[in-house]
Amino acid sequence: MSTEGGSKAIIAALTANIGIAVTKLIAFLLTGASSMLAEAIHSLADSGNQVLLLVGGKRSRRSATAEHPFGYGRERYVYAFLVAIVLFSVGGLFALYEAWHKWEDPHPLTSWQWVPLLVLVVAIVLEGRSLRTAVGESNKTRGSQSWVRFIRTAKAPELPVVLLEDFAALLGLVFALFGVGLTLLTHDGRWDAVGTALIGLLLVAVAVVLAVETKSLLLGEGATPEQVRSIRDALPGDGVEGVIHLKTLHLGPEELLVAAKIAVPAADTAAEVAAAIDGAEARVRAAVPIARVVYLEPDLRRAPGAGATSSRTAASRGAGPGAPTA
Repeated sequence: MSTEGGSKAIIAALTANIGIAVTKLIAFLLTGASSMLAEAIHSLADSGNQVLLLVGGKRSRRSATAEHPFGYGRERYVYAFLVAIVLFSVGGLFALYEAWHKWEDPHPLTSWQWVPLLVLVVAIVLEGRSLRTAVGESNKTRGSQSWVRFIRTAKAPELPVVLLEDFAALLGLVFALFGVGLTLLTHDGRWDAVGTALIGLLLVAVAVVLAVETKSLLLGEGATPEQVRSIRDALPGDGVEGVIHLKTLHLGPEELLVAAKIAVPAADTAAEVAAAIDGAEARVRAAVPIARVVYLEPDLRRAPGAGATSSRTAASRGAGPGAPTA
């Protein structure tokens, strides 16, 4: 996923959420409906989250330093994890507290009764447009994957976060419409509390999903099986007989580290091995363009049970930020 696509979806969601949050807050002040307050806080939390994603994207583009030789690409994961924390605490827990408070002291809606319904309908339209933008940007990279698999396997956190937030926002609006509507029909404020509680539970659930998926990215995920196959197929060639073992790691959503031990002919000179490594690196980058940091170690194939150590014909070679020279 390109950062431009993610930024477009984030800005669309941020624009919608700021306007929606202000409108919901005004509706709460006019009516006292706790569902409207919970939804206003939800939209404010989403707005803050989108700002966090934009900040994380900007900071991740900083150049590598001696202290961080592989760059700052994974900072996007850190900010995505902060989004989950904000959604859980500011959005979910606050809504649950407000639901408990309203349940203990319910009040029917007596003034400006139809304002919340109008606000919610308008908010559903705006959130729907934001979700449509996120879906359109996601479809550019999703391919034939299901939505669940896309969210679980995406290496760039922005689109999955915006997708889940927009989906939760739409469903939360339906819950608010349910609570406010039944409160108006029955004059029982507890229905408003029920709608607020459903919003809180929804936000907590979405926050947990985001936290679990982002935690996996923070710990470090490897390339997809398709990318691993492409890399493994690209390595053999002139001067490279095969792959002994291979490991990959995402340094960021669009930056992949590749470390492999490759088998080279025993009779090759150091210059021939160096040329073989250069050729293998070029083939890997052509096959998987995000493989920007490549470390290849030449070795000899051995029969099972042979000694694990041998003299190396060349040192490990790599390319990318902070890579050692051969």
